[in-house]
This record gives sequence, C-alpha cells and structure tokens, in this order.
Amino acid sequence: MYSGIVTAVIYAIYGHWVWGGGWLATLPYGVGVRDFAGSGVVHAVGGMVALAGIYLLGPRIGKFNKDGVPNAIPGHDVPMIVMGTFFLFFGWFGFNPASTLAATDLRISVIAVNTFLAGAAGATLVCYYTFFKTKKVDIALTCNGALAGLVGITASCAYVPTWAAVVIGVVSGFIVMYGIKFNDWVLKVDDPVGAVAVHGYNGLWGLLTVGIFADGTYGGVSGLIVGNTSQIIAQIIDMVVVVVWAFGTGYILFYIIKKIVGLRVSPEEELTGLDLGEHGYSAYPEFVIAGPMDGLREGQISDNLECSTEGART
Repeated sequence: MYSGIVTAVIYAIYGHWVWGGGWLATLPYGVGVRDFAGSGVVHAVGGMVALAGIYLLGPRIGKFNKDGVPNAIPGHDVPMIVMGTFFLFFGWFGFNPASTLAATDLRISVIAVNTFLAGAAGATLVCYYTFFKTKKVDIALTCNGALAGLVGITASCAYVPTWAAVVIGVVSGFIVMYGIKFNDWVLKVDDPVGAVAVHGYNGLWGLLTVGIFADGTYGGVSGLIVGNTSQIIAQIIDMVVVVVWAFGTGYILFYIIKKIVGLRVSPEEELTGLDLGEHGYSAYPEFVIAGPMDGLREGQISDNLECSTEGART
C-alpha cells in the first residue's frame, strides 16, 4: 500500500519540483536547487518517509528497556551485509554517472571517480574510527559508512572536485554514526539497519554539499569554495522543504494505514518470527526454532511488551 502511494505521489511531486522545472529548480538563488542524482529526491525523501513510518510503527519488542536505554539487536548474517553493500556500491556507478543521461557527456568520468572516493572515504572513516575506539572493526557500521558516503555525494557528484568528494565522504561517515545514536538515544525510534541515518540525514547533507563545494566547472553551479553565497540558500530551502514534505506526507500515509489495516503483527508472531507467520515455514530450517517462551526468564515477555509501543501490546 505505502510503496504505491510513495512512488505515485510523494516521490513524484517532490521530484517534479526539483527535476521537472518546478518551483525549487527555479528559485532565484544561485541557479536554483540542484540535486544531480538524487540525494534529496531519492534518499532524503525515502529516509524521512521511513522516519515517519518507524515512529508510528514503534520499536521492536526488547529494543528499549523501561528506562529508555536502547539494546542492540544484531543482524543475523554479516557476510550478507557485506555482499549487499558491495552490490549497492557497484550499482551506484550506474545510479550517479548515468544521471548524465548520455555517455557522450564526458563529465561521466568525474562523476564516477567522485562517487568512488566518497563511498571509500565514508567506509574508511568508520572502519578506523571504530577500530581506534573499541580495538575492533565494526564491519556492519563500516558498510553503512560506505553507503553514507555514496548518499552524501549523490547530489553534488557532477559539480565538485575530487578532494571535496573525499571530505564529503568523511563527513558522511560521522553523520551516519552519530545519526544512529541520535535515533536511539534522543528520538527513541527503532531503525534496525540505520536507513534513516544513511539515507535521510546524509541525503540532507548531500543537498548542502552542492552549495558548499560546487566549483563552477559544470552546469554553472558554484558554491562557497569559489565565493558564491547564493547557491547554498537554495539548497537550505530545499533541505527544509524535503523534510517537511516527506516526513509530513509519510506520517499522514502511515497513520491512515495504521488506522485502516494496522502496521504491526501480533507480539506472539513478532517473537516467533515473521517467516513462519507470513510463509508458514522458517527461512533457516537448519536452526532449531524456539517457542516464544523458550530461553526467556519468567516475566521477560510481559516486561518487553510493557516497554513496547501501544501497537505491540496485547
């Protein structure tokens, strides 16, 4: 239900404002809003809609203690996380360079290099940051660092020099790490894979980078590094608009769905696993499936249910 409406309405209308000659593209600041491959149109929209969705859905059972302290619920297959990140990283070379819409546009080479540098910088920053902090490399968070760098460069990949791509990727790495903490500790929302931090917060950062790092060598887009102070005004306006539009319409959409058909499965099905509930068998039959009460201390389920949101209570 939501994917059809997001695609047909939420993405489409905002996309027209930026890419279809709409009011954002024609703002009287700089050359109007510029978002080359979609840090805002694709990623910030998705991240803000997701934020609205997880807010209304509520956290998974056991994510937060009664005192609000978040608990880590690790992913089940780290090699799959790495493989998925590699596939996404590889796909980004079609996503960003192909946004020239013509391989004869030689700027495609600069875009490809900037894309690679930002993604690599984001991954490297998170890799070494976690290592120096904990003496261990957090591989899942490092993967998110790569994706964060890729999201951060998506709006400005055609407009910035290569050194700026590295800076953008490094900042993106910090944003994803502290964005995840912000969601857990401040907003108290449960984002299992860090999608809001990767796509939402870094999508906004990507829009801002156009106004900061664009050097005027492509499309007439120039930012603060060459003394143009007007382009960043257009980009900031765009950041505000995408947050209000995507989060607002996303909230309305998920609220209606929640009232009509609901957003959550039952607590029992959540604890047992959705594979059994949705498909009738386990996706991991080689493991013993424990019942909801197995291995849990007495009263833990009821404690967790009290800590969860209204939608998860029996």
